[in-house]
Amino acid sequence: MIRRNFLITLILLVAIALSGCNPTEMRTNATQVPQIVARVPGDPQTFNYALNQSSPNVFGFLYEGLITENGETGKLEPALAESWEISEDNLKIVFTLKPNLKWSDGEPLTVDDIVFTYNNIYFNEEIPTDIRDILRIGKSKALPKVRKLDSRRVEFTVPEPFAPFLRFAGGIVILPEHALRQSVETKNKDGRPQFLSTWGTDTDLQKIVVNGPFTLESYTVNQRVVFRRNPYYWRKDTQGNALPYVERLIWQIVESPDTALIQFRSLGLDMLEIGPTSFQLLKREEERGDFKIYSGGPDFGTNFICFNLNKGRRQGKPLVNPIKSRWFNTVAFRQAVAYGINREAMLNNVYRGLGELQNSPISVQSPYYLSPEEGLKVYNYNPGKAKELLREAGFKYNDRGQLLDAEGNRVRFTMISQAGNRTVDAIGSQVKRDLSKIGIQVDFTPIDFAVMVDKITNTLEWESYFGLITGSIEPYSGANVWSPDGGFHPFNQKPQPGQPPIEGREVADWEAEIGRLYIEGARELDETKRKEIYGETQRLAQEYLPFIHLINPLALAAIRDRIEGTKFSALGGTLWNIYELKEAKD
Repeated sequence: MIRRNFLITLILLVAIALSGCNPTEMRTNATQVPQIVARVPGDPQTFNYALNQSSPNVFGFLYEGLITENGETGKLEPALAESWEISEDNLKIVFTLKPNLKWSDGEPLTVDDIVFTYNNIYFNEEIPTDIRDILRIGKSKALPKVRKLDSRRVEFTVPEPFAPFLRFAGGIVILPEHALRQSVETKNKDGRPQFLSTWGTDTDLQKIVVNGPFTLESYTVNQRVVFRRNPYYWRKDTQGNALPYVERLIWQIVESPDTALIQFRSLGLDMLEIGPTSFQLLKREEERGDFKIYSGGPDFGTNFICFNLNKGRRQGKPLVNPIKSRWFNTVAFRQAVAYGINREAMLNNVYRGLGELQNSPISVQSPYYLSPEEGLKVYNYNPGKAKELLREAGFKYNDRGQLLDAEGNRVRFTMISQAGNRTVDAIGSQVKRDLSKIGIQVDFTPIDFAVMVDKITNTLEWESYFGLITGSIEPYSGANVWSPDGGFHPFNQKPQPGQPPIEGREVADWEAEIGRLYIEGARELDETKRKEIYGETQRLAQEYLPFIHLINPLALAAIRDRIEGTKFSALGGTLWNIYELKEAKD
């Protein structure tokens, strides 16, 4: 009877997954329009681009900058700007806008919008945005000067050479002055810009003005975001037809990968980025299911285990238990944990061999990546080495094989992760099992994603977490992660603007050196020397292990045959060229 009840419950759950939020039901014979349905694992955190800290997010569909990055090649291409000119001394870039650009409400998009976006939002110290971190130049951390030259030309000036100048200055999205200036200049009761509470996820979507291929049509919490074609988008195809081709994009919110797989197989999703388990199942169904599985090569970005190294206190209370903080801040302890995790088994068992071991914070596709063959330190599974390091650092074992510190405290910590992901759960289980073999007890605790983000960036009260950071061709895009004062420096986070201060936060010498090298690398224009500089950042990161890197999986996606124009890649994903995707005609 118990098993029968279980099966009935399972059938009901599957039925709900198949029908409860199936986007195909949104179509009727009278209102059918060309559309694409994709999955996203969680709700958007904000509709305000400047305040966003999460990925994936809605902004790739809503906004563009002066230039854009080709999702296949990584090359820079014109977007809102039709051209640009760089001065011989590499200190100035002049962008020329395309003519007759418009916002989604029909208002003209002008050079004034560009100047406002940078000077009043991104460079505004009252607005906590990670974008400012990657635009700071040199040791002085000066910001570029942005000024209007005429009705179509805008000039960016930097005080010293800045290698990623073009990519960063031109690639950041432009926001509408006419819709946002009042919120930037108006203060709330607490004296902070009203902008900080503008365009949250509870906003009337009709008030959100964009310049990208789509506008926001509707948002239903825990269900979907619906995007509608922007009639004022600037792109046209070679025949002069307005883009995008599809009228509607539906972002189906499905937290569970298992539920997402069910929806894809039941035709509720047109495309699905998949993991190794789903790959094995879907590969057998590829031909009869009228879809194709694409491989984009090694994924951009990193996944890792991170310890909270912050020694600070808030209102007299330590952010991390001082006993555990001493463990975490011992380099040998972090190295022992790295040696104690069987990444080869994780690659074979969790990822089914579809990937490779990850050893660097810089994406393997980047020209600045340092490989193990070039001298990067690696931590292949070696529990004997792990125990040796621990003993040398003053730890000891009791007669039950449990690890104790020098004062006799049992070594035990909590590792949090995002709930609802089967791959993450398998990783957490293996880490717990592996580290138990060197005497460490790990309490693996999956939690709601929003709660995890709040702990890591706001309260700062956590011990260890499993996380992911998106990657890039340009290393300096990670400056906000590697600068000790960066907006997302998770292993030793400073307080965000408006948060309670932290007393006693310390920055280690190696930590400061990595931050310095990131600045130096951005100043260097010689590509060979840049590679050497960022190679040293990778050596330091692997020696001191603020992040213990795990596996770099293959980027895989299943996409229905009826979707034409697919150019899936690890860099761009499934929808980087959404403006040229279309439904095949019957």
